[in-house]
Amino acid sequence: MSFLLHVLVVLHFLGLASLIGGFLVQAKTTPRVINPAMLHGALTQLVTGVLMVGLLYPLHSQNPDEYGLPDNAKIGVKLLILLVILGLVLANRKKPSISTGVWAAIGGLATANVIIAVFWS
Repeated sequence: MSFLLHVLVVLHFLGLASLIGGFLVQAKTTPRVINPAMLHGALTQLVTGVLMVGLLYPLHSQNPDEYGLPDNAKIGVKLLILLVILGLVLANRKKPSISTGVWAAIGGLATANVIIAVFWS
């Protein structure tokens, strides 16, 4: 199961790269749109994040010295932010263009999730 956790972490990072990459590629373009990279990146982050948290509990039971329990408050905040991102992406994905505010909110919230992941101990 340890190998599966590592695979999920890699896929989670790829989802992050897709979401933020889809955001950044539009920095100097107009009109801005919700591109497939943003949608698929957010969905990949959601699925892999939920699976990783679910996998950590049995791993902790088997080897508590190597695998700690997830911080449920941190996971809850990150999940809430991701659900807002996903809501913005899904609500605007079929529009011919999105406002700079929506575009910036998606990128800002994705960046906030990275900051929370790194600095919240």
